[in-house]
Amino acid sequence: MTAPDLDCDVLIAGAGPTGLMLANWLVKLGVRVVVADAKDGPTRESRALVLQARSIEIYDQLGLAGKVLAAAQRAEALVPGFGSRVYGRIPLGPLGAGLTPYPHIEVLEQSRNEQILYENLRALGGKVRWGEEVTELSTTDSGISAVIGAQTVTARFCVGADGANSIVRRSRDIAFEGVTNPHQFYVIDATSVAGLVDRAINVRPGGTDFLLGFPMVGRNNWRLIGLIRDDDGDGKLSEDDARSRLRSDFAVTYTASRWFATYRVHHRVAAAFRDGPYFLAGDAAHVHSPVGGQGMNTGLQDAHNLAFKLADVLHGRAGDAWLDRYEAERRPVARTLVATTDRLFGAITSEGRRAQTLRRLVVPLAAPIGVRVLPRSGSGSRLFQYVSQTRIRYPMLPGEPRDRVVGRRLPWTGANHESLREAQWQIHAYGQVTPPANLDLPLQTFAPAPAFEPDILYLVRPDGFVAAAAPPSQAAEVFRQAMPPGWP
Repeated sequence: MTAPDLDCDVLIAGAGPTGLMLANWLVKLGVRVVVADAKDGPTRESRALVLQARSIEIYDQLGLAGKVLAAAQRAEALVPGFGSRVYGRIPLGPLGAGLTPYPHIEVLEQSRNEQILYENLRALGGKVRWGEEVTELSTTDSGISAVIGAQTVTARFCVGADGANSIVRRSRDIAFEGVTNPHQFYVIDATSVAGLVDRAINVRPGGTDFLLGFPMVGRNNWRLIGLIRDDDGDGKLSEDDARSRLRSDFAVTYTASRWFATYRVHHRVAAAFRDGPYFLAGDAAHVHSPVGGQGMNTGLQDAHNLAFKLADVLHGRAGDAWLDRYEAERRPVARTLVATTDRLFGAITSEGRRAQTLRRLVVPLAAPIGVRVLPRSGSGSRLFQYVSQTRIRYPMLPGEPRDRVVGRRLPWTGANHESLREAQWQIHAYGQVTPPANLDLPLQTFAPAPAFEPDILYLVRPDGFVAAAAPPSQAAEVFRQAMPPGWP
């Protein structure tokens, strides 16, 4: 239960997208939070910028999808190429049709995500202690104690959403396992860009280089990402080095930039996402390459997953062991994602002669085939589900057989996601099914749908994942096993 003698229930270190999403949900769920960040306000640089379908579904559950979509630039297609050549368009809408209300990729920079989340947090009555960094952490009998600026703050739990150099992770001596790519990369937010296919994500590997182009809000504004080398031999990695390579290798030009930076890509996952009252989320827990536009989305979904578990425990609906499910569910997602992007990024950036030869031979052959085949095949739909993060599956009941619905985010039928805005445990029926009398949960009844059995009841968690399925005669027993032990 919440402890009134503590300054708050949850201390959140870091007010990036992950920390702000977590704070929004916790405040909405009636949890007392303190959010602290060393920055003087929301991020000004664009940084991460892709929102996948599952993240927009989370925003919808929070009541913010409309605001997010109004601020975003839609990417309607994926455009593969090689060097300066383009091999056609793969429309994203048909790949995700019928799977989600948001069958595209939306480009909305991290800074704008933070602004939207911060404004909503303030509307909910929350705030952020900007310019105040968490500098010390210690464990107490009732939770944790932290030094923030010149003040000591006590809390039941602490969540490190404070980035790759997380003070929370380092204070708990949690290993950050993985590798660092040997190359350096550039990121440019460029204006008046020419040479890219409009309103699409342009993916262009080359023999010794690669280019990712993301359309941004504003005419001919683009995010450009690629390898950077000291081409002019001045001993510095400058924007001129990137600009000349863009022009010579990809026939892409631009007039000016709003942001230029260089960085190295890390592929790392924390050895643990929970250590007693401490939790890690977002970049504090996992970092990886920009390939696939997954990073910010994974952090937002970490926050969403953890918020409901913390609220259930703090409001006395679940015991402390319920929080172990956060690591059990989210760490495998991070490990799979990091391993996948590491392999893909390695294949794209490897300077080995064999890898370069394969890129020169395979991409020009495979890309045109993919443009023709993917929109018309089931593999295109599966690819969309993986990239959009709507195909994630969590383990639910021990020893349960693999199920096409249980353990996954609730399949969308056109209307059933509206009930998720209630943010509570609920039972769904897709047909005329009598609910068990001894389970005091709201029942939502919908028209029959292909993904669901008409004579089965489905237990849906507050985060939108299906926890269990059973016929009415067995539902009470099965559902109680899937819910937190001791649920009232």
